[in-house]
Amino acid sequence: MRELIPKFFEVLGDCKKEQLIKDVISGVIVAIIALPLSIALAIASGVGPEQGLYTAIIAGFFISVFGGSRVQIGGPTAAFVVIIYGIVSDYGTDGLIVATIMAGIMLVIMGIFKFGSLIKYIPYTITTGFTCGIAVTLFTGQIKDFLGLRIENVPSEFVPKIVEYVKNIHTINTAAFLIGILAVVIMLVWPKVTDKIPGSLIAIIITTVIVALFRLDDKFGVSTIGSVYGKLDSSFPVPHIPKTSFSMVRNLMSPALTIAILAGIESLLSAVVSDGMIGDRHKSNAELIGQGLGNIFSGLFGGIPATGAIARTAANVRNGGRTPVAGIVHCITLSIILVLLMPLAAMIPLTTLAAVLLIVAVNMADWSAFVRLCKTAPKSDIIVLVLTFLLTVLFDLVVAIEYGVVLASILFMKRMSETVDVKSWKYIEEPEVTEGEAEKLMELSKGIRIYEISGPLFFAVSDSIFDVRAKDYTKVIIIRMRSVPAIDASAMKILRELVGKAKKKDIEIVFSHVNQQPLSVMEKDGFIEYAGKDNFKNNIVEAIEYAEGLL
Repeated sequence: MRELIPKFFEVLGDCKKEQLIKDVISGVIVAIIALPLSIALAIASGVGPEQGLYTAIIAGFFISVFGGSRVQIGGPTAAFVVIIYGIVSDYGTDGLIVATIMAGIMLVIMGIFKFGSLIKYIPYTITTGFTCGIAVTLFTGQIKDFLGLRIENVPSEFVPKIVEYVKNIHTINTAAFLIGILAVVIMLVWPKVTDKIPGSLIAIIITTVIVALFRLDDKFGVSTIGSVYGKLDSSFPVPHIPKTSFSMVRNLMSPALTIAILAGIESLLSAVVSDGMIGDRHKSNAELIGQGLGNIFSGLFGGIPATGAIARTAANVRNGGRTPVAGIVHCITLSIILVLLMPLAAMIPLTTLAAVLLIVAVNMADWSAFVRLCKTAPKSDIIVLVLTFLLTVLFDLVVAIEYGVVLASILFMKRMSETVDVKSWKYIEEPEVTEGEAEKLMELSKGIRIYEISGPLFFAVSDSIFDVRAKDYTKVIIIRMRSVPAIDASAMKILRELVGKAKKKDIEIVFSHVNQQPLSVMEKDGFIEYAGKDNFKNNIVEAIEYAEGLL
Protein backbone atom coordinates (compact mmCIF):
# COMPACT_ATOMS: atom_id res chain seq x y z
CA MET A 1 0.00 0.00 0.00
CA ARG A 2 2.93 2.32 0.66
CA GLU A 3 3.78 2.38 -3.03
CA LEU A 4 0.45 4.07 -3.76
CA ILE A 5 1.18 7.00 -1.44
CA PRO A 6 1.94 10.13 -3.54
CA LYS A 7 5.49 11.50 -3.43
CA PHE A 8 4.13 14.92 -2.42
CA PHE A 9 3.10 13.65 1.02
CA GLU A 10 6.43 11.88 1.52
CA VAL A 11 8.87 14.63 0.61
CA LEU A 12 7.08 17.76 1.79
CA GLY A 13 7.94 17.25 5.47
CA ASP A 14 11.65 16.95 4.69
CA CYS A 15 11.78 19.95 2.35
CA LYS A 16 13.93 22.85 3.58
CA LYS A 17 13.36 26.55 3.00
CA GLU A 18 16.26 26.82 0.52
CA GLN A 19 14.82 24.01 -1.59
CA LEU A 20 11.32 25.51 -1.51
CA ILE A 21 12.71 28.75 -2.94
CA LYS A 22 14.39 26.80 -5.74
CA ASP A 23 11.14 24.94 -6.42
CA VAL A 24 9.18 28.19 -6.66
CA ILE A 25 11.68 29.70 -9.12
CA SER A 26 11.73 26.52 -11.19
CA GLY A 27 7.92 26.38 -11.24
CA VAL A 28 7.71 29.91 -12.65
CA ILE A 29 10.29 29.13 -15.36
CA VAL A 30 8.55 25.89 -16.35
CA ALA A 31 5.22 27.77 -16.59
CA ILE A 32 6.82 30.18 -19.07
CA ILE A 33 8.00 27.17 -21.09
CA ALA A 34 4.58 25.49 -20.90
CA LEU A 35 2.60 28.58 -21.93
CA PRO A 36 3.26 28.63 -25.70
CA LEU A 37 3.31 24.83 -25.94
CA SER A 38 -0.05 24.45 -24.20
CA ILE A 39 -1.72 26.97 -26.52
CA ALA A 40 -0.08 25.56 -29.66
CA LEU A 41 -0.91 21.95 -28.82
CA ALA A 42 -4.53 22.81 -28.09
CA ILE A 43 -4.96 24.57 -31.44
CA ALA A 44 -3.23 21.70 -33.27
CA SER A 45 -5.62 19.28 -31.55
CA GLY A 46 -8.65 21.07 -32.95
CA VAL A 47 -9.81 22.73 -29.71
CA GLY A 48 -9.67 26.28 -28.35
CA PRO A 49 -6.37 27.74 -27.11
CA GLU A 50 -7.78 28.18 -23.58
CA GLN A 51 -8.25 24.42 -23.26
CA GLY A 52 -4.50 23.91 -23.49
CA LEU A 53 -4.00 26.14 -20.44
CA TYR A 54 -6.90 24.47 -18.61
CA THR A 55 -5.13 21.16 -19.11
CA ALA A 56 -1.74 22.37 -17.94
CA ILE A 57 -3.30 23.97 -14.85
CA ILE A 58 -5.82 21.34 -13.74
CA ALA A 59 -4.11 18.12 -14.87
CA GLY A 60 -0.68 19.49 -13.93
CA PHE A 61 -1.88 20.17 -10.37
CA PHE A 62 -3.28 16.69 -9.78
CA ILE A 63 -0.29 14.99 -11.39
CA SER A 64 2.11 16.90 -9.11
CA VAL A 65 0.09 16.36 -5.91
CA PHE A 66 -1.03 12.76 -6.39
CA GLY A 67 1.68 11.36 -8.71
CA GLY A 68 4.58 9.10 -7.88
CA SER A 69 7.43 11.36 -9.04
CA ARG A 70 9.11 14.21 -7.19
CA VAL A 71 9.62 16.39 -10.25
CA GLN A 72 7.07 15.34 -12.88
CA ILE A 73 5.43 18.21 -14.79
CA GLY A 74 2.10 17.27 -16.34
CA GLY A 75 0.22 18.86 -19.21
CA PRO A 76 -0.72 18.46 -22.87
CA THR A 77 1.90 16.82 -25.09
CA ALA A 78 2.41 16.31 -28.81
CA ALA A 79 1.74 12.57 -28.54
CA PHE A 80 -1.99 13.22 -28.08
CA VAL A 81 -2.51 15.70 -30.93
CA VAL A 82 -3.35 13.09 -33.57
CA ILE A 83 -5.84 11.12 -31.50
CA ILE A 84 -7.48 14.24 -30.00
CA TYR A 85 -7.98 15.74 -33.47
CA GLY A 86 -9.65 12.54 -34.61
CA ILE A 87 -11.97 12.37 -31.59
CA VAL A 88 -13.00 16.01 -31.96
CA SER A 89 -13.67 15.49 -35.68
CA ASP A 90 -15.86 12.43 -35.05
CA TYR A 91 -17.52 13.13 -31.70
CA GLY A 92 -17.04 16.83 -31.01
CA THR A 93 -15.75 18.46 -27.84
CA ASP A 94 -18.18 16.54 -25.63
CA GLY A 95 -16.84 13.28 -27.01
CA LEU A 96 -13.30 14.40 -26.21
CA ILE A 97 -14.29 15.24 -22.62
CA VAL A 98 -15.90 11.82 -22.18
CA ALA A 99 -12.87 10.02 -23.68
CA THR A 100 -10.50 12.00 -21.43
CA ILE A 101 -12.47 11.14 -18.29
CA MET A 102 -12.71 7.47 -19.35
CA ALA A 103 -8.95 7.34 -19.94
CA GLY A 104 -8.40 8.87 -16.49
CA ILE A 105 -10.57 6.22 -14.86
CA MET A 106 -8.64 3.50 -16.71
CA LEU A 107 -5.33 4.93 -15.48
CA VAL A 108 -6.55 5.01 -11.87
CA ILE A 109 -7.65 1.38 -12.16
CA MET A 110 -4.26 0.46 -13.66
CA GLY A 111 -2.52 2.10 -10.72
CA ILE A 112 -4.73 0.49 -8.06
CA PHE A 113 -4.21 -2.96 -9.58
CA LYS A 114 -0.46 -2.27 -9.87
CA PHE A 115 -0.16 -2.27 -13.64
CA GLY A 116 2.73 0.19 -13.45
CA SER A 117 5.29 -2.49 -14.20
CA LEU A 118 3.24 -3.90 -17.10
CA ILE A 119 3.68 -0.79 -19.23
CA LYS A 120 7.24 -1.97 -19.90
CA TYR A 121 5.81 -4.87 -21.89
CA ILE A 122 4.91 -2.49 -24.74
CA PRO A 123 7.74 -3.28 -27.20
CA TYR A 124 10.34 -0.63 -27.98
CA THR A 125 9.64 -1.09 -31.68
CA ILE A 126 6.01 -0.04 -31.17
CA THR A 127 6.84 3.05 -29.09
CA THR A 128 9.51 4.09 -31.61
CA GLY A 129 7.16 3.47 -34.55
CA PHE A 130 4.22 5.44 -33.25
CA THR A 131 6.42 8.25 -31.88
CA CYS A 132 7.96 8.78 -35.32
CA GLY A 133 4.51 8.43 -36.90
CA ILE A 134 3.07 11.07 -34.55
CA ALA A 135 5.99 13.37 -35.39
CA VAL A 136 5.27 13.08 -39.13
CA THR A 137 1.54 13.62 -38.61
CA LEU A 138 2.11 16.59 -36.30
CA PHE A 139 4.59 18.12 -38.75
CA THR A 140 2.25 17.84 -41.73
CA GLY A 141 -0.62 19.20 -39.65
CA GLN A 142 1.20 22.53 -39.22
CA ILE A 143 1.87 23.20 -42.91
CA LYS A 144 -1.41 25.04 -43.50
CA ASP A 145 -0.85 27.65 -40.78
CA PHE A 146 2.90 27.84 -41.35
CA LEU A 147 2.42 28.72 -45.03
CA GLY A 148 -0.77 30.68 -44.41
CA LEU A 149 -2.74 28.54 -46.90
CA ARG A 150 -6.40 29.46 -47.37
CA ILE A 151 -8.14 26.12 -46.87
CA GLU A 152 -11.59 25.92 -45.29
CA ASN A 153 -11.45 22.35 -43.97
CA VAL A 154 -8.24 20.37 -43.80
CA PRO A 155 -8.81 16.58 -44.02
CA SER A 156 -7.66 14.64 -40.97
CA GLU A 157 -6.25 11.75 -43.06
CA PHE A 158 -2.61 12.02 -44.13
CA VAL A 159 -2.87 11.42 -47.89
CA PRO A 160 -5.96 13.62 -48.52
CA LYS A 161 -4.33 16.32 -46.39
CA ILE A 162 -1.19 16.33 -48.56
CA VAL A 163 -3.34 16.36 -51.71
CA GLU A 164 -5.27 19.36 -50.35
CA TYR A 165 -2.03 21.20 -49.59
CA VAL A 166 -0.78 20.64 -53.14
CA LYS A 167 -4.07 21.81 -54.64
CA ASN A 168 -4.01 25.04 -52.61
CA ILE A 169 -0.28 25.81 -52.68
CA HIS A 170 -1.04 28.85 -54.84
CA THR A 171 -2.84 30.45 -51.85
CA ILE A 172 0.37 30.70 -49.81
CA ASN A 173 0.59 33.88 -47.72
CA THR A 174 4.14 35.18 -48.17
CA ALA A 175 4.00 37.45 -45.11
CA ALA A 176 2.79 34.62 -42.86
CA PHE A 177 5.44 32.30 -44.27
CA LEU A 178 8.23 34.82 -43.60
CA ILE A 179 6.98 35.36 -40.03
CA GLY A 180 7.03 31.57 -39.56
CA ILE A 181 10.59 31.36 -40.92
CA LEU A 182 11.65 34.13 -38.54
CA ALA A 183 10.13 32.21 -35.62
CA VAL A 184 12.02 29.04 -36.60
CA VAL A 185 15.31 30.97 -36.88
CA ILE A 186 14.79 32.53 -33.45
CA MET A 187 14.09 29.14 -31.85
CA LEU A 188 17.21 27.65 -33.42
CA VAL A 189 19.50 30.55 -32.52
CA TRP A 190 18.17 31.58 -29.10
CA PRO A 191 19.49 28.53 -27.14
CA LYS A 192 23.01 29.69 -28.05
CA VAL A 193 22.25 32.94 -26.21
CA THR A 194 20.69 31.41 -23.09
CA ASP A 195 18.70 28.34 -22.11
CA LYS A 196 17.04 30.01 -19.12
CA ILE A 197 14.19 31.41 -21.23
CA PRO A 198 12.67 29.17 -23.93
CA GLY A 199 13.26 30.19 -27.53
CA SER A 200 9.58 29.50 -28.31
CA LEU A 201 8.49 32.27 -25.93
CA ILE A 202 10.99 34.74 -27.43
CA ALA A 203 9.82 33.82 -30.94
CA ILE A 204 6.19 34.39 -29.96
CA ILE A 205 6.92 37.77 -28.35
CA ILE A 206 9.03 39.09 -31.26
CA THR A 207 6.74 37.90 -34.07
CA THR A 208 3.60 39.04 -32.24
CA VAL A 209 5.09 42.53 -31.81
CA ILE A 210 6.05 42.65 -35.49
CA VAL A 211 2.58 41.57 -36.68
CA ALA A 212 0.86 44.02 -34.34
CA LEU A 213 3.25 46.91 -35.00
CA PHE A 214 3.07 46.68 -38.79
CA ARG A 215 -0.58 45.52 -38.76
CA LEU A 216 0.29 42.53 -40.91
CA ASP A 217 -2.98 40.88 -39.97
CA ASP A 218 -4.99 43.68 -41.59
CA LYS A 219 -2.65 44.55 -44.48
CA PHE A 220 -1.46 41.09 -45.52
CA GLY A 221 -3.97 38.74 -43.91
CA VAL A 222 -1.60 37.12 -41.42
CA SER A 223 -3.93 35.01 -39.25
CA THR A 224 -3.76 35.39 -35.48
CA ILE A 225 -5.43 33.46 -32.68
CA GLY A 226 -7.93 36.29 -32.24
CA SER A 227 -8.82 36.54 -35.94
CA VAL A 228 -9.60 32.81 -36.09
CA TYR A 229 -10.96 32.04 -32.60
CA GLY A 230 -12.34 35.44 -31.62
CA LYS A 231 -12.09 36.83 -28.10
CA LEU A 232 -10.37 34.44 -25.71
CA ASP A 233 -11.97 33.51 -22.42
CA SER A 234 -9.79 34.59 -19.49
CA SER A 235 -12.06 33.23 -16.75
CA PHE A 236 -11.10 30.18 -14.73
CA PRO A 237 -12.92 27.05 -15.95
CA VAL A 238 -15.85 25.52 -14.08
CA PRO A 239 -16.68 21.79 -13.94
CA HIS A 240 -18.90 20.54 -16.75
CA ILE A 241 -20.22 17.05 -17.42
CA PRO A 242 -21.43 16.61 -21.02
CA LYS A 243 -24.42 14.55 -22.03
CA THR A 244 -23.38 10.98 -22.71
CA SER A 245 -24.99 7.86 -24.08
CA PHE A 246 -24.16 4.20 -23.98
CA SER A 247 -23.32 4.20 -27.69
CA MET A 248 -20.91 7.14 -27.23
CA VAL A 249 -19.15 5.41 -24.35
CA ARG A 250 -18.94 2.19 -26.35
CA ASN A 251 -17.52 3.94 -29.42
CA LEU A 252 -14.97 5.84 -27.30
CA MET A 253 -13.66 2.79 -25.45
CA SER A 254 -10.88 2.16 -27.96
CA PRO A 255 -9.69 5.80 -28.23
CA ALA A 256 -9.88 6.16 -24.43
CA LEU A 257 -7.77 3.03 -23.95
CA THR A 258 -5.23 4.39 -26.42
CA ILE A 259 -5.07 7.67 -24.50
CA ALA A 260 -4.62 5.75 -21.23
CA ILE A 261 -1.81 3.60 -22.65
CA LEU A 262 -0.09 6.61 -24.20
CA ALA A 263 -0.37 8.60 -20.98
CA GLY A 264 0.98 5.67 -18.98
CA ILE A 265 3.92 5.05 -21.31
CA GLU A 266 4.93 8.71 -21.66
CA SER A 267 4.51 9.56 -17.98
CA LEU A 268 6.48 6.56 -16.75
CA LEU A 269 9.17 7.17 -19.37
CA SER A 270 9.41 10.78 -18.20
CA ALA A 271 9.58 9.61 -14.58
CA VAL A 272 12.41 7.19 -15.39
CA VAL A 273 14.36 9.93 -17.18
CA SER A 274 13.93 12.33 -14.25
CA ASP A 275 14.92 9.59 -11.78
CA GLY A 276 18.30 9.40 -13.47
CA MET A 277 18.68 13.17 -13.28
CA ILE A 278 17.96 13.52 -9.54
CA GLY A 279 19.04 10.11 -8.23
CA ASP A 280 15.57 9.16 -7.02
CA ARG A 281 13.11 6.35 -7.75
CA HIS A 282 9.52 7.07 -8.70
CA LYS A 283 6.46 5.01 -7.71
CA SER A 284 5.01 3.77 -10.98
CA ASN A 285 1.57 2.81 -9.63
CA ALA A 286 1.13 6.06 -7.71
CA GLU A 287 2.17 7.87 -10.88
CA LEU A 288 -0.57 6.12 -12.86
CA ILE A 289 -3.15 7.12 -10.24
CA GLY A 290 -1.93 10.73 -10.35
CA GLN A 291 -2.11 10.71 -14.16
CA GLY A 292 -5.60 9.23 -13.97
CA LEU A 293 -6.86 11.88 -11.55
CA GLY A 294 -5.23 14.56 -13.69
CA ASN A 295 -7.10 13.39 -16.79
CA ILE A 296 -10.42 12.96 -14.97
CA PHE A 297 -10.37 16.51 -13.65
CA SER A 298 -8.89 17.90 -16.86
CA GLY A 299 -11.93 16.52 -18.68
CA LEU A 300 -14.35 17.82 -16.06
CA PHE A 301 -12.89 21.33 -16.37
CA GLY A 302 -12.92 21.33 -20.17
CA GLY A 303 -9.31 20.32 -20.74
CA ILE A 304 -7.75 17.72 -23.02
CA PRO A 305 -5.73 14.56 -22.26
CA ALA A 306 -2.51 15.11 -20.33
CA THR A 307 0.56 13.19 -19.29
CA GLY A 308 4.03 13.74 -17.92
CA ALA A 309 5.93 16.03 -20.29
CA ILE A 310 9.54 14.91 -20.65
CA ALA A 311 10.93 18.27 -21.87
CA ARG A 312 9.14 20.31 -19.18
CA THR A 313 10.09 17.80 -16.48
CA ALA A 314 13.75 17.96 -17.56
CA ALA A 315 13.59 21.77 -17.52
CA ASN A 316 12.19 21.61 -14.00
CA VAL A 317 15.14 19.50 -12.84
CA ARG A 318 17.71 21.69 -14.60
CA ASN A 319 16.31 24.79 -12.90
CA GLY A 320 16.54 23.31 -9.40
CA GLY A 321 13.12 21.73 -8.89
CA ARG A 322 13.26 18.73 -6.56
CA THR A 323 9.76 18.44 -5.06
CA PRO A 324 6.17 18.51 -6.36
CA VAL A 325 5.98 22.13 -5.13
CA ALA A 326 7.58 23.19 -8.43
CA GLY A 327 4.75 21.55 -10.38
CA ILE A 328 2.14 23.23 -8.18
CA VAL A 329 3.80 26.65 -8.63
CA HIS A 330 3.83 26.01 -12.39
CA CYS A 331 0.04 25.57 -12.25
CA ILE A 332 -0.48 28.68 -10.11
CA THR A 333 1.66 30.77 -12.49
CA LEU A 334 -0.33 29.58 -15.52
CA SER A 335 -3.56 30.38 -13.67
CA ILE A 336 -2.40 33.98 -13.13
CA ILE A 337 -1.42 34.24 -16.81
CA LEU A 338 -4.83 32.84 -17.83
CA VAL A 339 -6.76 35.39 -15.77
CA LEU A 340 -4.61 38.46 -16.40
CA LEU A 341 -2.87 38.06 -19.75
CA MET A 342 -5.02 35.71 -21.84
CA PRO A 343 -6.53 38.51 -24.00
CA LEU A 344 -3.01 39.35 -25.20
CA ALA A 345 -2.66 35.79 -26.54
CA ALA A 346 -5.23 36.67 -29.22
CA MET A 347 -2.49 38.68 -30.96
CA ILE A 348 -0.19 35.66 -31.46
CA PRO A 349 0.22 34.70 -35.17
CA LEU A 350 -0.88 31.18 -36.01
CA THR A 351 2.18 30.76 -38.22
CA THR A 352 4.37 31.24 -35.12
CA LEU A 353 2.50 28.56 -33.19
CA ALA A 354 2.84 26.29 -36.21
CA ALA A 355 6.59 26.98 -36.21
CA VAL A 356 6.76 26.06 -32.51
CA LEU A 357 5.08 22.72 -33.23
CA LEU A 358 7.28 22.06 -36.27
CA ILE A 359 10.30 22.25 -33.96
CA VAL A 360 8.52 20.05 -31.41
CA ALA A 361 7.73 17.48 -34.12
CA VAL A 362 11.33 17.39 -35.32
CA ASN A 363 12.69 16.98 -31.78
CA MET A 364 10.19 14.40 -30.53
CA ALA A 365 11.08 11.67 -33.04
CA ASP A 366 14.24 9.61 -32.59
CA TRP A 367 14.97 8.97 -36.26
CA SER A 368 18.45 7.67 -35.51
CA ALA A 369 16.88 4.90 -33.43
CA PHE A 370 14.36 4.21 -36.20
CA VAL A 371 17.11 3.82 -38.83
CA ARG A 372 19.29 1.76 -36.48
CA LEU A 373 16.44 -0.65 -35.77
CA CYS A 374 15.76 -1.03 -39.50
CA LYS A 375 19.41 -1.95 -40.04
CA THR A 376 20.13 -4.17 -37.02
CA ALA A 377 16.87 -5.54 -35.59
CA PRO A 378 15.44 -8.99 -36.46
CA LYS A 379 13.03 -9.00 -39.39
CA SER A 380 10.04 -9.54 -37.12
CA ASP A 381 10.89 -6.40 -35.13
CA ILE A 382 11.38 -4.39 -38.30
CA ILE A 383 7.92 -5.48 -39.52
CA VAL A 384 6.33 -4.31 -36.25
CA LEU A 385 8.28 -1.02 -36.34
CA VAL A 386 7.42 -0.11 -39.93
CA LEU A 387 3.81 -1.30 -39.68
CA THR A 388 3.19 0.77 -36.53
CA PHE A 389 4.78 3.82 -38.17
CA LEU A 390 2.77 3.50 -41.40
CA LEU A 391 -0.53 2.81 -39.62
CA THR A 392 0.01 5.85 -37.38
CA VAL A 393 0.64 8.09 -40.39
CA LEU A 394 -1.91 6.67 -42.84
CA PHE A 395 -4.73 5.77 -40.43
CA ASP A 396 -4.59 6.69 -36.75
CA LEU A 397 -2.87 5.89 -33.50
CA VAL A 398 -5.63 3.59 -32.24
CA VAL A 399 -5.28 1.29 -35.24
CA ALA A 400 -1.47 1.45 -35.07
CA ILE A 401 -1.25 0.38 -31.42
CA GLU A 402 -3.90 -2.33 -31.78
CA TYR A 403 -2.29 -3.96 -34.81
CA GLY A 404 1.23 -3.34 -33.53
CA VAL A 405 0.62 -5.04 -30.19
CA VAL A 406 -1.24 -7.96 -31.76
CA LEU A 407 1.45 -8.51 -34.40
CA ALA A 408 4.28 -8.15 -31.84
CA SER A 409 2.55 -10.71 -29.59
CA ILE A 410 2.10 -13.19 -32.42
CA LEU A 411 5.73 -12.83 -33.54
CA PHE A 412 6.92 -13.14 -29.94
CA MET A 413 4.96 -16.37 -29.50
CA LYS A 414 6.44 -17.67 -32.74
CA ARG A 415 9.96 -16.93 -31.49
CA MET A 416 9.21 -18.57 -28.15
CA SER A 417 7.83 -21.65 -29.88
CA GLU A 418 11.12 -22.02 -31.73
CA THR A 419 12.96 -22.27 -28.41
CA VAL A 420 10.95 -25.29 -27.22
CA ASP A 421 12.68 -28.62 -27.76
CA VAL A 422 11.58 -32.17 -26.94
CA LYS A 423 14.35 -34.72 -27.40
CA SER A 424 15.00 -38.32 -26.48
CA TRP A 425 18.32 -39.50 -24.99
CA LYS A 426 19.95 -42.40 -23.22
CA TYR A 427 23.53 -41.32 -22.70
CA ILE A 428 25.20 -38.08 -21.71
CA GLU A 429 28.50 -36.58 -22.79
CA GLU A 430 29.32 -34.35 -19.86
CA PRO A 431 28.93 -34.97 -16.11
CA GLU A 432 25.79 -33.56 -14.49
CA VAL A 433 25.38 -31.58 -11.29
CA THR A 434 24.07 -34.59 -9.37
CA GLU A 435 26.85 -36.98 -8.47
CA GLY A 436 26.60 -40.35 -10.18
CA GLU A 437 24.01 -39.19 -12.73
CA ALA A 438 26.15 -39.79 -15.81
CA GLU A 439 26.96 -43.35 -14.68
CA LYS A 440 23.28 -44.09 -14.11
CA LEU A 441 22.39 -42.90 -17.61
CA MET A 442 24.95 -45.21 -19.12
CA GLU A 443 23.25 -48.18 -17.45
CA LEU A 444 19.67 -47.53 -18.55
CA SER A 445 17.51 -50.62 -18.94
CA LYS A 446 15.95 -51.25 -22.30
CA GLY A 447 12.41 -50.62 -21.05
CA ILE A 448 13.20 -47.03 -20.00
CA ARG A 449 13.05 -44.04 -22.32
CA ILE A 450 14.01 -40.52 -21.27
CA TYR A 451 12.77 -37.30 -22.88
CA GLU A 452 13.99 -33.85 -21.95
CA ILE A 453 11.77 -30.82 -22.61
CA SER A 454 13.34 -27.37 -22.86
CA GLY A 455 11.46 -24.05 -22.96
CA PRO A 456 8.03 -22.80 -21.83
CA LEU A 457 5.10 -25.06 -22.63
CA PHE A 458 2.20 -22.91 -23.83
CA PHE A 459 -0.62 -23.24 -26.32
CA ALA A 460 1.52 -22.48 -29.39
CA VAL A 461 3.85 -25.42 -28.70
CA SER A 462 1.67 -27.82 -26.70
CA ASP A 463 1.45 -30.30 -29.62
CA SER A 464 5.22 -30.83 -29.37
CA ILE A 465 4.52 -32.89 -26.23
CA PHE A 466 3.26 -35.63 -28.55
CA ASP A 467 6.89 -36.05 -29.67
CA VAL A 468 7.19 -38.16 -26.52
CA ARG A 469 6.74 -41.68 -27.94
CA ALA A 470 7.17 -45.22 -26.68
CA LYS A 471 8.70 -48.29 -28.32
CA ASP A 472 6.99 -51.68 -28.20
CA TYR A 473 9.25 -52.69 -25.32
CA THR A 474 8.97 -49.43 -23.37
CA LYS A 475 7.58 -49.77 -19.84
CA VAL A 476 8.59 -46.43 -18.29
CA ILE A 477 8.97 -42.96 -19.82
CA ILE A 478 10.85 -40.32 -17.86
CA ILE A 479 10.06 -36.71 -18.77
CA ARG A 480 12.78 -34.37 -17.55
CA MET A 481 11.40 -30.83 -17.03
CA ARG A 482 14.24 -28.95 -15.37
CA SER A 483 14.35 -26.51 -18.35
CA VAL A 484 10.59 -25.83 -18.43
CA PRO A 485 10.03 -22.50 -16.59
CA ALA A 486 6.28 -22.29 -17.19
CA ILE A 487 3.27 -24.20 -18.46
CA ASP A 488 -0.28 -23.18 -19.41
CA ALA A 489 -3.69 -24.87 -19.56
CA SER A 490 -3.32 -25.98 -23.18
CA ALA A 491 -0.10 -27.80 -22.44
CA MET A 492 -1.67 -29.35 -19.32
CA LYS A 493 -4.47 -30.75 -21.46
CA ILE A 494 -1.95 -32.40 -23.80
CA LEU A 495 0.05 -33.80 -20.84
CA ARG A 496 -3.13 -35.29 -19.39
CA GLU A 497 -3.92 -36.91 -22.76
CA LEU A 498 -0.35 -38.27 -22.93
CA VAL A 499 -0.60 -39.85 -19.48
CA GLY A 500 -4.05 -41.26 -20.33
CA LYS A 501 -2.73 -42.98 -23.47
CA ALA A 502 0.26 -44.31 -21.55
CA LYS A 503 -2.00 -45.85 -18.90
CA LYS A 504 -3.94 -47.72 -21.57
CA LYS A 505 -0.66 -49.25 -22.75
CA ASP A 506 0.47 -50.03 -19.16
CA ILE A 507 3.30 -47.49 -19.44
CA GLU A 508 4.29 -45.42 -16.43
CA ILE A 509 5.28 -41.78 -16.98
CA VAL A 510 7.70 -40.36 -14.42
CA PHE A 511 8.38 -36.63 -14.14
CA SER A 512 11.82 -35.37 -13.12
CA HIS A 513 12.71 -31.94 -11.71
CA VAL A 514 9.41 -30.09 -12.26
CA ASN A 515 9.92 -26.39 -11.53
CA GLN A 516 7.76 -24.34 -9.19
CA GLN A 517 5.33 -22.73 -11.67
CA PRO A 518 4.57 -25.93 -13.63
CA LEU A 519 4.27 -27.87 -10.37
CA SER A 520 1.78 -25.33 -8.98
CA VAL A 521 -0.31 -25.52 -12.17
CA MET A 522 -0.26 -29.33 -12.01
CA GLU A 523 -1.43 -29.30 -8.39
CA LYS A 524 -4.34 -26.96 -9.13
CA ASP A 525 -5.28 -29.02 -12.18
CA GLY A 526 -5.34 -32.29 -10.17
CA PHE A 527 -2.78 -33.68 -12.58
CA ILE A 528 -0.39 -34.88 -9.85
CA GLU A 529 -3.07 -37.19 -8.40
CA TYR A 530 -4.02 -38.28 -11.93
CA ALA A 531 -0.43 -39.16 -12.89
CA GLY A 532 0.44 -40.51 -9.41
CA LYS A 533 2.28 -38.62 -6.67
CA ASP A 534 5.05 -41.22 -6.59
CA ASN A 535 5.80 -40.52 -10.25
CA PHE A 536 7.25 -37.07 -9.47
CA LYS A 537 10.93 -37.04 -8.52
CA ASN A 538 13.34 -34.25 -7.58
CA ASN A 539 16.08 -35.11 -10.07
CA ILE A 540 16.99 -37.48 -12.86
CA VAL A 541 18.95 -39.88 -10.62
CA GLU A 542 15.92 -40.46 -8.38
CA ALA A 543 13.72 -40.80 -11.44
CA ILE A 544 15.97 -43.46 -13.02
CA GLU A 545 16.25 -45.42 -9.78
CA TYR A 546 12.48 -45.32 -9.38
CA ALA A 547 12.00 -46.47 -13.02
CA GLU A 548 14.42 -49.34 -12.52
CA GLY A 549 12.40 -50.38 -9.47
CA LEU A 550 9.19 -50.34 -11.50
CA LEU A 551 10.75 -52.68 -14.05
